[in-house]
Amino acid sequence: MANVTLYKQDGSENGSVELNDAIFAIEPNQNVVFDAIIMQRASLRQGTHAVKNRSAVSGGGRKPWRQKGTGRARQGSIRSPQWRGGGIVFGPTPRSYSYKLPKKVRRLALKSVLSEKVADKNLVVVDALSFDAPKTKAFAQALTALNANEKTLVVLEAGNDNAALAARNLPNVKVVVADGINVLDIVNNNKLVVTQAALQKIEEVFA
Repeated sequence: MANVTLYKQDGSENGSVELNDAIFAIEPNQNVVFDAIIMQRASLRQGTHAVKNRSAVSGGGRKPWRQKGTGRARQGSIRSPQWRGGGIVFGPTPRSYSYKLPKKVRRLALKSVLSEKVADKNLVVVDALSFDAPKTKAFAQALTALNANEKTLVVLEAGNDNAALAARNLPNVKVVVADGINVLDIVNNNKLVVTQAALQKIEEVFA
């Protein structure tokens, strides 16, 4: 199994931790990662777009002129699609863009991006991120000590509310719990900071 350095919150080393090779040392599958990202981005779409078709546009109840004898083309309504102010033909309607990939595919994508972070040495494991109060300054100092000044995803164990609240106002920092880790967030951030408790949870779920 691969070993990575275990850090304390102040940035000092605190030994090492073994990573599960089945999660953090696989050959990344780029096609699966691409599919997972497209799936997540599609599910983020609101899908609230809408236009009015000819039945929803107001007016047009009376036939504009008689059927025959005027020399003009026959018309039934001034709100037909060919008229200015008429209804839209085949326009967008509210719908959901979300869809699901198979569970094995989603897991393979997650393992692939986690393995990439380890290979690129962008995974930082910290024994704990513990704060007496939700202070943003203290959280920022901890990230600086861990050399995580880039765009960073922080994965916490469930129940660590002080750390989650402390990071809310920091730009380029996103916090998720171990159960909410996902491909899009990992790819979208340069550094991945994981607490030891969150790492154990990830390995427990995906091993």
